[in-house]
Amino acid sequence: MPKSSAPKPAVSHRRAAVVRGTNGVEELNYEAAFAELESIVAALESDQRSLDESMSLYERGQALVKRCAELLDQAELKVKQLSGNDLTEFEEE
Repeated sequence: MPKSSAPKPAVSHRRAAVVRGTNGVEELNYEAAFAELESIVAALESDQRSLDESMSLYERGQALVKRCAELLDQAELKVKQLSGNDLTEFEEE
């Protein structure tokens, strides 16, 4: 089968986030997930996008929020285990 010689269209960095969907979120650490979530929020607030692109970004953002929450829950559990569950509530002054 002959290979096509037609050039493939370039995918912009912004568009790549839309194309990704929720793939790879499970492998991200907290800092990477949070940074990507911040960039998605900024993009949704500042750029004019199609409804489909906006919904794809929103979907990815929701997956990132879930990932961040899971990682924070894991960290809290580990702190509780290390401290023997003797954590005191934080009180604002």
